Amino acid sequence: MWRDRRILDLFDIREPLLLAPMAGSAGSELAIAVIEAGGLGALPCAMLSPEQIRNELGIIRQRASGPVNLNFFCHVPPEPNAERETAWRRRLAGYYREFGLDPDAAPAGAGRNPFSEESCAIVEEYRPEVVSFHFGLPEPRLMERVRSTGARIIASATTVAEARYLEEHGCDAIIAQGAEAGGHRGIFLESDVSTQPGTLALVPQVVDAVSVPVIAAGGISDGRGIAAAFMLGASAVQVGTAYLQCPEALTGAPHREALSKARDDRTALTNVFTGRPARGLLNRIVSEVGPMSADAPEFPLATAAIMPLRKAAEEKGSGDFSPLWAGQAASLARPGPASEMTRNMLSEAKALLYI
Repeated sequence: MWRDRRILDLFDIREPLLLAPMAGSAGSELAIAVIEAGGLGALPCAMLSPEQIRNELGIIRQRASGPVNLNFFCHVPPEPNAERETAWRRRLAGYYREFGLDPDAAPAGAGRNPFSEESCAIVEEYRPEVVSFHFGLPEPRLMERVRSTGARIIASATTVAEARYLEEHGCDAIIAQGAEAGGHRGIFLESDVSTQPGTLALVPQVVDAVSVPVIAAGGISDGRGIAAAFMLGASAVQVGTAYLQCPEALTGAPHREALSKARDDRTALTNVFTGRPARGLLNRIVSEVGPMSADAPEFPLATAAIMPLRKAAEEKGSGDFSPLWAGQAASLARPGPASEMTRNMLSEAKALLYI
């Protein structure tokens, strides 16, 4: 029934829906469910070790017969800045005292891994049908190695300029990520998130600017959002937040509780969890320290100092210090099995588009 078949043919999928690769909240079970419903499942790899990537991908290959998308971050790891790290821990010191924790005992480390030689070797070993990137693209040498496996390459653009860049550098399709989207902004050509367009404005302008198919993302949580994206010229949609309450998701209990009470006006872009702007539900740490804090170290170095606070709060059933990633349409999600939800959303969209 889909009039625009470019993404269907490009990825060899039955339905023009991609699961958003939500690091920390999505794994093999959610990917399998979306594949079963005819969409493109995704495995977010930025927070997984090479061994974990292989294990998760092995499960997907054993239990699902459709294509899969391996997703990687493409940030450049920053140089550690001791002065900034100290200032950040000083800013959080009161919370450490509240929980009886020693701020000097907090672990160091990035918490997010960029695409690397080792990542590329996994792509060459397992040959996923699709490889996607966030925060730009890897260096040309690695891009060429990925392309030589036969994988289709896609990446996120938050502006028309980024979309043009991605097309010029060899992407087969482009994800137009509107400002409504949950999780990390894919911004990579500039740093000002305050001027970035929403999905309604971004998608048609990207469609007009590039020749490759466009995948709409941001604020899409039901059939109406899918239908609207196609009316704007998108060839497919990428859906994330709507899946966070599904039983197959890895979403923690405090996050699920917060999502069940989500409102349209209770999300914000914040850098307090990782050092990079990401949209999530408001909670204590976001409200009191951010949303955007000049003290937060560069991505992803802000993560380490937050982790002990998150762990201590979650042990008490609180999400006050957890990254509650969610898009602005979180309240539209209807919790249930992911395959069933996928089919329902697509059926609603077809009814609206082809009635």
